[in-house]
Amino acid sequence: MPLTEYRHRPLAFFARYIARHAVAHAVILLAVLGAVAFSVSTQYGVKFLVDSLSQEPGQGKSPWLAFTVLVSFVAADNLLWRVASWVASYAFVNVTGDLRSELFRHLTGHSPGYFADRLPGVLTSRITATSNAVFQIENMFVWNVLPPCVATVGAISFLTMVSVKMAAVLIVIAAVVMLAMFHIAAAGRPLHHKFANKAAAVDGEMVDVIGNMALVRAFGGTAREHSRFDMTVAEEMTARRRSLQYLEKLRLTHALVVVVMTLVLLAWAITLWEEKQATAGDVVLVCTLGLSVLSATRDLAVALVDVTQHMARLTEALATLLSPHDMHDHPEASALVPNGARVTFENVTFGYPGSGGKLVFNGFNAEIEPGQRVGLVGRSGSGKSTLVGLMQRFYRVQGGRILIDGHDIAKATETSLRNAIAIVPQDTALLNRTLMENIRYGRPDATDEEVWEAATAARCRSFIENLPEGLETVVGDRGVKLSGGQRQRIAIARAFLKNAPLLILDEATSALDSDSEEAIRQALESLMAGRTVITIAHRLSTLRNFDRILVLEGGKMIEDGAPEALMRSRGVYYDLVTRELGRLSEQAA
Repeated sequence: MPLTEYRHRPLAFFARYIARHAVAHAVILLAVLGAVAFSVSTQYGVKFLVDSLSQEPGQGKSPWLAFTVLVSFVAADNLLWRVASWVASYAFVNVTGDLRSELFRHLTGHSPGYFADRLPGVLTSRITATSNAVFQIENMFVWNVLPPCVATVGAISFLTMVSVKMAAVLIVIAAVVMLAMFHIAAAGRPLHHKFANKAAAVDGEMVDVIGNMALVRAFGGTAREHSRFDMTVAEEMTARRRSLQYLEKLRLTHALVVVVMTLVLLAWAITLWEEKQATAGDVVLVCTLGLSVLSATRDLAVALVDVTQHMARLTEALATLLSPHDMHDHPEASALVPNGARVTFENVTFGYPGSGGKLVFNGFNAEIEPGQRVGLVGRSGSGKSTLVGLMQRFYRVQGGRILIDGHDIAKATETSLRNAIAIVPQDTALLNRTLMENIRYGRPDATDEEVWEAATAARCRSFIENLPEGLETVVGDRGVKLSGGQRQRIAIARAFLKNAPLLILDEATSALDSDSEEAIRQALESLMAGRTVITIAHRLSTLRNFDRILVLEGGKMIEDGAPEALMRSRGVYYDLVTRELGRLSEQAA
């Protein structure tokens, strides 16, 4: 069953992972049941011993027999708890590991639009919260919920040996207390949900600020962020305080019931002893078992409230994490096999989700021949980046088709589509891993020699050899240890290594200094050879050797032709080039 089916079914989600380790959980369950049974029986062992000691030596049961029974019960009780704990150290940890792996896989299946609407820190904290919640719920159920329930049943069974009427009264009281605790605990769920939301918001706020510290410092925002974070923490503290105070009211109510009922049971047992209807051992048994039952309901009440809190966190996290993927392979998807990388836009209609029906493209048509170098030009908001995103199937078109070599990309497997496209973005994304791993990301099965060849072709060798650890240098978060130009050259090396037939460039030289720009242009010339190339151009001078320019405006193609032809026509492209030349002249002056 897909994970999305569990989005609003936390108990079924829980059972999914328990079932994978059914034998281990069965052993834990049996061990706990046995341990609790022996624990309750220990109270009877004490009664047996007291009654044996109350008789004259040589009469009745031997106190040493009672001693042996009592010691055996205590030993079995402790041994079974250790067995349960030992098995749980494997089973519970394995459950959280399986859970995190599957949630991570599901999360990474979402489209870029999903991540654009959510803070990364909130999403990662949700996975952690889900894992922790499941671990805590398992522990609480096994150690704090199940034992009191079993102990209560066992204790009442032993009390029937003293007085059936007393046992019946205790059954009614225990049932009323448990039901009341369940009801009161459930009533506090909104408070626990609110606390879960506020706690996740704090995590997200921290990650967001820490991940953008350069921006915060550059604009002197440290004090503002401190104030903002203090307000977020204050809201979380208020929500937590209300949640905890609600729990404390529950505990106080239960404590009053326990005190009153303990006095009543003990007085009742003493009365039976005075009337010679109970032995001294029976009084001890009633006292210890009565306290056990009432304490068990207290422990159960506390555990239920804690479980409710963790269930609130689990429910809230699942609702966010298990939303259905908006982009997935078509049921009839087949592998895309590129043959020259011809790209066709056929009556493409698209508008971003949540845009109120506003369309970026409405019936857009274009065809790019295999091996053609095409530049996408236009003012900000004209649709250049959107068009490239649609080619990569980051979003689903509302109408029309996009084809690569005649294959509708909507019916291509995602893996084959990704293999057909290499990308050199303007904002280079690097993982916090070694240079070797970042370049090899283009083709995971590449050899070290092939990685070095790609790095050399992208003019990376000179700066890599000057690093203390060479290709084994860890680049830091998003490549922070490298300059902008170095990061972009690593992205070019990654594209070299991938060797895909369709190449997308997002102004791949924009972050380079003037000394290295020409060398990188030569590397790009080599990279573009024999490939279909689509470039989002911010500096129009980079398009001087391109075959074709598409000028976009308002989601429409208003000009299409070779750079020289568009210059001669003195249209929009001519105006954009003229303005750029004017800016460059002013800067040179």
